[in-house]
Amino acid sequence: MWRGTLTLCLSLLLHSGALEEQIHPQNCTLNCIRKGEPECKYCRITQDNVKTALGFTSPFGACVPWPCHAFLGETPHICQHYVHAPQNVVVEFLPNLDPKHETAIISWSPSKHGIAFLRGFQVSLHALGGAQVVCQLFLMQQNLSLTPAHTQMIYYSEPFPMLPLDTQYAVTVMALPVPEKWDRFYHKKLFSTITCPQKNGLEKCKKDWYPTYLVVEQDGHDINVTFNLAPPDLQLGRYLSSCYGGGERTYTALEPDLKNNNTQYTYRLSHLYPGVNYTCQIAADVVDAVKKKFFIEILPIREDTSSSLSDLILLISLLSLGVFLATTVAALIALCKRKRDKLNKKYTAPDICQQFHDRPEGQCVAVSSKSSPPSLLIVYSSSDGPAHVRVVLHLAAFLQRHMAIKVFLDLWESLSLMEDGVLGWYSRKIAESEYVLVICSSGLHHRPQEKKDGGKEEDHPDQNMSSAIVAVIGEELCRAKARGQDLSKYITANFEYSKETDVPAVMGLASHYTLTADFPLLFSHIHGLALQQPGVCLQIEHISEDYYKLPAGEALQRAILEAKTGLSEQHECEDMKGPTTTTTTNGWMML
Repeated sequence: MWRGTLTLCLSLLLHSGALEEQIHPQNCTLNCIRKGEPECKYCRITQDNVKTALGFTSPFGACVPWPCHAFLGETPHICQHYVHAPQNVVVEFLPNLDPKHETAIISWSPSKHGIAFLRGFQVSLHALGGAQVVCQLFLMQQNLSLTPAHTQMIYYSEPFPMLPLDTQYAVTVMALPVPEKWDRFYHKKLFSTITCPQKNGLEKCKKDWYPTYLVVEQDGHDINVTFNLAPPDLQLGRYLSSCYGGGERTYTALEPDLKNNNTQYTYRLSHLYPGVNYTCQIAADVVDAVKKKFFIEILPIREDTSSSLSDLILLISLLSLGVFLATTVAALIALCKRKRDKLNKKYTAPDICQQFHDRPEGQCVAVSSKSSPPSLLIVYSSSDGPAHVRVVLHLAAFLQRHMAIKVFLDLWESLSLMEDGVLGWYSRKIAESEYVLVICSSGLHHRPQEKKDGGKEEDHPDQNMSSAIVAVIGEELCRAKARGQDLSKYITANFEYSKETDVPAVMGLASHYTLTADFPLLFSHIHGLALQQPGVCLQIEHISEDYYKLPAGEALQRAILEAKTGLSEQHECEDMKGPTTTTTTNGWMML
């Protein structure tokens, strides 16, 4: 009996393994597919072929939806069905000698739901933060009918060449045909190309280079730091070092003399305090340079207790002289002591002295502009009207002018927005900025209103872009939380006229402040300063109190008061509107 069972298992195993075959696209035409010729089982349909066969004038690479019957018009009944999203999407990289690009190929398996009506696949590749979209269309033989057993077959796309290094992509695989509303009928996968150091080595990547050799030596109360210089081919002649400890941050600009030594350089860190732990960084003085972090602790200096014979003789001589001087001065001390006690009793009030010593010490710190202030990206919604936008604009001006912060605001970057696009600009600034501040308001939850005739009202693209940007930030925040990384980069804040419920759920892990009451806390968060220590209360000039006495602060306060009135009227008007929705169920093929 066990022999029959074993034979049955082996036959099933061989049968299932035979279906796990790899299907690569063939070079055939759309006419071949529509005629049902047997040699056209799985074909890549190009843009030129679609234009020749169907006469379409729209660009094929734009991936716009085309009706299913446009490709398979002779058999319209096929378009009345659709299949579910593919599964097991895998991204593989092919060998490539290009030092700046990678080549990827996508594979997947079809879903068993609706597989009998499967007519092909569409694969689209989108660079995150950019407008580049590349699509590939694959169609199957018209008379081909698959069964659920064919879900083990692996289909491949054609290679996607010229993918830049260290770039994030989103690949979408969709089975054809799909319904008009296809938001649940595709599989999306995110991946990144390898970095330049992984492909070419660190010594050939200017943007990713950082010192790998670092030696720290203590010399008294100072520190000597030695590190390796960048290769001459990278043309990095300036470096920047920063240290933070004891509530202070110092910056040191380094410019080694490459004529004397082009491999290593030593510099000195002075004015360090014993017993204080310092966190230091060193990097090339270029934009987005990778920083090398190291830690320093100034150890107490131990004095040598051993004395030589000459020191002992000198000590005895000094002692004898000291005894003589002591006897001479003793009388003067006894005479002056009585007079001094009388003066102390006359002019000193013990209660006042005790109050002075018991009173906590207050320290006022003036905010000064540093050579490299921390950078902050402000994200907001323009759906709350121009009054709210003016508040954000005055806030950015106040932060940059009086809080020593380099602010990135889209209203100041019109040229970069036109070059990179809104989403591309925000994606780049999120990666470049040390901190990201999301101004929470009711506009972040804004959705397009639907007309009474069933269509949606067309809002300005920038009004809906804020929700997508906040979603990207929330995804980065959750990814940092999962990796155990520091979450202090992400900050949320709302003004007095907004509610705490306006904070998006995806930003719940971020630090939250209410402006302008929490200006000192926001300053402490960004600059890493402790506002309170034992016996010390840190007061920040023009920030802890009386910020509105400054011209920029007065403008911010006036803008907030105007926004309170404007937003209350806007919300009353919005509550009187009621959206309607309509649905359609026609089948569509995505191209």
